[in-house]
Amino acid sequence: MKVTSYNPAMRKINYLIGDATKQLARGPLLIPHICNDLGAWGAGFVLAITKRWPEPEVAYRAWHKEHSDKIAGRFGLGNVQFVKCKGDVTIANMIAQHNVRPLEGKLPIRYDALEVCLNKVAEYAIANKQAIQMPRIGTGLAGGLWEKIEPIIEKTLCAKDLEVSVLDLTPQVD
Repeated sequence: MKVTSYNPAMRKINYLIGDATKQLARGPLLIPHICNDLGAWGAGFVLAITKRWPEPEVAYRAWHKEHSDKIAGRFGLGNVQFVKCKGDVTIANMIAQHNVRPLEGKLPIRYDALEVCLNKVAEYAIANKQAIQMPRIGTGLAGGLWEKIEPIIEKTLCAKDLEVSVLDLTPQVD
């Protein structure tokens, strides 16, 4: 059994108010977001992405069409597609949502798939020296709870000393 000790020097998530599609940090930026495993794109944060950069939607739809048979898991839960956009921005299409609506009482978010995706995001961000900026992933259409998502982000991204900013369009009320 692996024991992980608390690291007080570990980076913390920077919580900011603003548009997660507007680059705040200087230099290369990675914006991860959650996609579903159906190939559906057209609601939630993806609308803001498409408005600013058309490439992630085009790439996601092509990825789904090409690999809809899910051979070797190329398109499916736990997989990530990295799409370079104009400037220093890369969008990470993370498949961590099963379906688009709750089925048999189970929410679309798949926390285990999200953790797998965020580990891949961490590797990519480290290799490309990118800061990470995102909305509160998984809490919209996927139905996830931030109390479960935040520790996954801390474990996969912050613990690897990555700069992580989470943006809300309006202040959150606790």
